[in-house]
Amino acid sequence: MDEVDGRLVGGLVVLAALADARSFGRAAERLGMTQSGVSKAIAKLEARLDTRLVHRTSRAVELTEEGRALVERVAAHLAGIGEAAAATSKSRDAVRGRLRVNVDPLFSRMVL
Repeated sequence: MDEVDGRLVGGLVVLAALADARSFGRAAERLGMTQSGVSKAIAKLEARLDTRLVHRTSRAVELTEEGRALVERVAAHLAGIGEAAAATSKSRDAVRGRLRVNVDPLFSRMVL
């Protein structure tokens, strides 16, 4: 397997969403993608890993044994990536430091 890159991680995110949703349409909704985009992402991931991950029928989508094993192995890592990104985003938006306010002493006693 090639080294990890954004396309691989993106494909794994799509696979995890598909495993959870059990439908290309619902996975697409959750990810803000088209159904065709989800299908293409899965096909690219399968080609990259050279293994079938999803069994598709006209009525259902089911992960293969390899697909289930892969989702089980990467789920915690994907959750960790999401948590790290959220924590980074929150820390960037948080205001820090000392705030000094210069007000009249009478105002401070009456209001503050």
